[in-house]
Amino acid sequence: MDSRFPPDLRAGVRDTLPLLLGIVPFALVAGVAGVEAGLTPLQTAGLSVVVFAGASQLAAIELLGQDAALGVVVLTVVVVNLRMLMYSASIAPYFRDLSARVRAGCAYLLTDQAYALALARYASDRDREGTTRRPYYYLGVALTLWVVWQVGTVVGVVFGAAVPDGWRLGFAVPLVFLALLVPAVSDAPSLAAALVAAAVAVAGAGLPFNAGLIVGAVGGVATGIAVDEAGLGAAGEGDDDGIGGDGVDGNDGVDSDDTDADGGGDHDGQSDRAGGR
Repeated sequence: MDSRFPPDLRAGVRDTLPLLLGIVPFALVAGVAGVEAGLTPLQTAGLSVVVFAGASQLAAIELLGQDAALGVVVLTVVVVNLRMLMYSASIAPYFRDLSARVRAGCAYLLTDQAYALALARYASDRDREGTTRRPYYYLGVALTLWVVWQVGTVVGVVFGAAVPDGWRLGFAVPLVFLALLVPAVSDAPSLAAALVAAAVAVAGAGLPFNAGLIVGAVGGVATGIAVDEAGLGAAGEGDDDGIGGDGVDGNDGVDSDDTDADGGGDHDGQSDRAGGR
């Protein structure tokens, strides 16, 4: 990349490149699935820009293809993306000196991968160049993911529109969700959440407005929290593998390790910076 770009921006782009092997096929499936569900190419591409969240985007496409009520679609997207509240609250202290406009842009670009890479970078970097340089790394990651996702979706839309009617690609979305789910089941809470969510969703398949999916998701989340609070997942909490492929929980482990290793780690670093102000 041109050396005129900030070093942290280039580092963010570089660190994102290995992730694209998983992002590109996912984006292609999102584009194909939109066309298969009956959305126009423009609607599918527009949904990709507005939502920019792989799992919830596929969930919305699946529900729209089944003529689900708009309220159910919106609620499903909100439930699937609730984790972003935790992500944003966790990473917000690193961006507190930025303007509201820049923070809003960073919030729009927030994804599992951007959060994981940025948090790991900030935890290990110890703010060597000050808060003014922090956004560059995050934007290097997030903008790379955004561009690749949009391009991949458009390519998928073009491919999906060219697929003969005799080819049925409806299985692509369930397969992608399975690929996301299986690595995520890494401890007792996640296993309990997956089993309960699946059982409730199947049992509620006959509910109007496809409400079974919503009930299943809520039931799964509640079960996972209950099992975690009961301490049944304590054995798996020490693992740094996190949530399968996206490594989000793994970065929580990295952050904790860094804190232990550095005798206070990032929390001390933040306290020092706060004291300096």
